[in-house]
Amino acid sequence: MGTLYLVRHGQASFGAADYDQLSELGRRQSVRLGEYFAHQGIHFDGLIAGTLQRHKQTLAGILQGMNRAGEHLAWEGLNEYDSEAVIAAIHPGPRERPRTPEEARHHFRLLRDGLAQWMAGAANPAGMPTWRDFLAGVAGALDHVRANHYGQNVLVVTSGGPIATAVGHVLGASPQATIELNMRIRNTAVTEFAFTPKRHSLVSFNCLPHLDAPDLRGWISYA
Repeated sequence: MGTLYLVRHGQASFGAADYDQLSELGRRQSVRLGEYFAHQGIHFDGLIAGTLQRHKQTLAGILQGMNRAGEHLAWEGLNEYDSEAVIAAIHPGPRERPRTPEEARHHFRLLRDGLAQWMAGAANPAGMPTWRDFLAGVAGALDHVRANHYGQNVLVVTSGGPIATAVGHVLGASPQATIELNMRIRNTAVTEFAFTPKRHSLVSFNCLPHLDAPDLRGWISYA
């Protein structure tokens, strides 16, 4: 068996002009996760990450916390969908960035609807692949891990969409269930798969063992 650790990026800059940057909390979450891996004696034979800045910054923080360096494989198929394009496909016209809790809830209601229509082939968000191609990019990363890292530990840093897609793909979940998985994944949460050359098996989902201490509960975030 090999073990695949899928990690969602640290807290990014939701509501800011450039979401694709870790916040200060996101950087601390990433380093803390690396410290946890080191304390547990977990080492990685393979490192893979999406190509977004928040992916690369999260991986850098994890490696800093582990006090190690390493080259990683950049995998574009692990990049997140464009949430603004998804929403615009079903709700055209200008929209303000969410600034209040109610505006954020409205944003995610629209996102759920847009994702469902994209996955059903009823919406075509501008500049994005089809759902089938998005799924193929994630599944391709899983195939690569099985083919090249049997018996090893592999760390993949990506986003909530690809992680939920991977879990849904392995479990044969419905599109609606995959969307709900996506909405619940927390920053720097760890999802673990065991794998053989033929298949992946889900071991755990959306775990935050590095933030279990009472004084770190305030570090838990979703965006």
